[in-house]
Amino acid sequence: MKNFTKFIFVFVLTCAVFAQKDTLSFAIVGDMMIGLNYPDNSPSLPPQDGKITFESVREVLRSADITFGNLEGVLLDSGGDPKQCSNPSVCYLFRMPERYVEHLLDAGFNLLSVANNHSGDFGDAGRRATVRVLTEAKIGFAGFETIAESYIYEKDGVRYGLVAFAPNKGTVNFNNLERAKKLISDLRNKSDIVVVSMHIGGEGPKYSNVTRQPETFVGENRGNPYEFARFAIDNGADMVFGHGPHVPRAIDIYKGKFIAYSLGNFATNASVNISGISGFAPIIKIKTDKKGNFLEGEIISAIQQGERGERRPILDKTGACIKEIKRLTEADFPETEIKINNNGKIRKKTSDSK
Repeated sequence: MKNFTKFIFVFVLTCAVFAQKDTLSFAIVGDMMIGLNYPDNSPSLPPQDGKITFESVREVLRSADITFGNLEGVLLDSGGDPKQCSNPSVCYLFRMPERYVEHLLDAGFNLLSVANNHSGDFGDAGRRATVRVLTEAKIGFAGFETIAESYIYEKDGVRYGLVAFAPNKGTVNFNNLERAKKLISDLRNKSDIVVVSMHIGGEGPKYSNVTRQPETFVGENRGNPYEFARFAIDNGADMVFGHGPHVPRAIDIYKGKFIAYSLGNFATNASVNISGISGFAPIIKIKTDKKGNFLEGEIISAIQQGERGERRPILDKTGACIKEIKRLTEADFPETEIKINNNGKIRKKTSDSK
């Protein structure tokens, strides 16, 4: 009888484990720069050295199989080759203490994009230090040209392939479509789930809408988010996560695959404007089947609060992020196959779910 009971227990436990593999969960956020140690004589470090940065949102972030964000800047304790800007008034340099990787780990992040316009702020030394620190922490990352273009992260028997794109020097450039296709296709052959990150589009509230046209900002070609997201899915991506505009944008699905066009500023400790919608810090949670097809999701509203050097994402009971993303999605993608309810739940329009 004892052996039979043990058999039943093992059988039920095994079934539960295999059932979990049929549904995968993701928590995705936008830009993160959680404290500056540059300039050396005037650092801007957060309270308690960053330990409470994710305190309000930690439980939400850690509740997913995969937690993704964009690391806006480099992890480097000192030195590097600070970039020189032609227009100092719009020049920002982001260098975070290497020990802050522990805050990312504690919050549950296991995949990061390092492809953005601040990943080269401190030259090759900044990129290589970031690679070393994230590798030692066993956090998956992608986006540096040549040295870290893609990554395969394995968890619970599932292989997640990540490739991250941006238009900036030293990053994997989304304007090179032939190269982008090869990277995505290669991951498709090696991974169960392919995640594509894109740092794309203009910056600020004027760029809240997805126009489906190429975007320029400060004279730079910032790409066509609509076309590139679909290009990525056509070539094997299971989901596309956008960031760069510093404000939330619409969400959509294409061929059953989820797209977030911009996740805004999530944890930007200093220098970045967080007034109005620029301070919206949504967390989007989605569930997919084991083939990466969207099942359901949820927008969790958070807003950055605090003065310069003290700001951090705080859960927001007013649902401001939900209202904004719902408004933009209905305006920019009236034909979309998903619906955002007032409580933030994301459902397929054909679903009878509440």
